[in-house]
Amino acid sequence: MTKRGYHHGNLRQALVEAALALIEEKGPQGFTLSEAAKAADVTPAAVYRHFAGKDDLMAEVARQGYDIFAALMEFAYNNGQPTALAAFEATGRAYLAFARRYPGHYMAMFEAGLSLNAHPDLAMVAAKARGVLERAAETLSQHIPPEKRPPASMFSAHIWAMSHGVVELFARGNPGSKSPYPPEDLLEAGIGIYLRGLGLLPADR
Repeated sequence: MTKRGYHHGNLRQALVEAALALIEEKGPQGFTLSEAAKAADVTPAAVYRHFAGKDDLMAEVARQGYDIFAALMEFAYNNGQPTALAAFEATGRAYLAFARRYPGHYMAMFEAGLSLNAHPDLAMVAAKARGVLERAAETLSQHIPPEKRPPASMFSAHIWAMSHGVVELFARGNPGSKSPYPPEDLLEAGIGIYLRGLGLLPADR
């Protein structure tokens, strides 16, 4: 029987889609390149025409994920205006939405153990995604006196870590059912506490 992969025209993307399904089923470390080839209905040898190995395939999955992620963050930031605070909070909600809507990409990006230095294309699009949050942090932090203002990269990294923690603990898989509050509410409250500590929100009365 002739393998379908030689005829469907875009074997590279077919392998990415096969990898995404396997990641969602087994996790990024739970399958082999041969399994990805079988899921795409091609021989293992055919995979090497497009990818040097499993890490290379995983890096392409992650790259496409970061590309979607950056677009969602950019959209959230632009549509969260007119205030810097609203735009900043919108990017946090976009993080949660991405993790739910694209679990395979999310796991490839954050759980596959890929080295960004080994994959320049992946590093470039990951920096683009981080740049949206850094820009939001930089705009919002203009309200802080210069001598008390944290670097935008630190500011955004704190919010990124908070968003990631809420996703990992309460928004994905079985752990998500253990939260007494919606993940969006947890993140919004956490961001509020952080921003209040920086003097960007008024104290509770």
